[in-house]
Amino acid sequence: MRRYGLSDGQWERIKDLLPGREGHVGGTAADNRLFIEAVLYRYRAGIPWRDLPARFGDWKNVHRRLRRWCEGGVIERIFRHLATDHDNEYMMIDSTIVRAHQHSAGARKKGGRNQATGRSRGGLTTKIHAIVDTAGKAAALSLTPGQSADITEAEPLLDEVDPEDFIADKAYDADPLIEKLEERGITPVIPSKKNRSNPQKILFLLYEKRNIIKRFFARLKQFRGIATRYDKLKSTFCAAAATHSDHKIFGASPALKRTTHFTT
Repeated sequence: MRRYGLSDGQWERIKDLLPGREGHVGGTAADNRLFIEAVLYRYRAGIPWRDLPARFGDWKNVHRRLRRWCEGGVIERIFRHLATDHDNEYMMIDSTIVRAHQHSAGARKKGGRNQATGRSRGGLTTKIHAIVDTAGKAAALSLTPGQSADITEAEPLLDEVDPEDFIADKAYDADPLIEKLEERGITPVIPSKKNRSNPQKILFLLYEKRNIIKRFFARLKQFRGIATRYDKLKSTFCAAAATHSDHKIFGASPALKRTTHFTT
């Protein structure tokens, strides 16, 4: 297997989800695997598209094809299909800041489209929000400008999952979110802020499992093209985060060991 290439087992998991597969409407693509490996190589190495090794073909064609898949919703459909195989025992939410390279700035703002890039004293940044399950597998993802508060994406992402318990840090301690969780029969495992008049009681043995999402982000940022954002368009960078969020396909680390559930 080439460096950053897919193993046969990894390829088997996704080959039947891709456009251009045998028997699919339209022409049959003979190079789907090579294309996926080209995208994987680019984000793992963090190189400019034009520096893609010649064995992957014309870099312009690779980039054009990725953009076509992004705009056509192919990447999103693949992510959602793989994300359905998650554990509802308990889930957790968090976010991570990604520095945006200067080359990621300057995208044309068509119709006021938000490219999820913010500017602060630290420069250009993007924030990746994620909900992961007990095995550290992403069940929902979104992007916002770096200065956005963590809690802004909590409710939209929650609409895509249905866990028994929901773990988050103090940044998510807000009555509207807690009330929504309780209405859906989801137990909130969120420590209270110091200024809360009626502190919530939680089981800290379960809260300690939040390190799973920290390890998820650490694993995701092994890909240099994700640890630093070079993509101008939100849809391209979101597709990169989505395709690399399944460690069974793209991760360098083995699946996290499943943990024991604690009731509250």
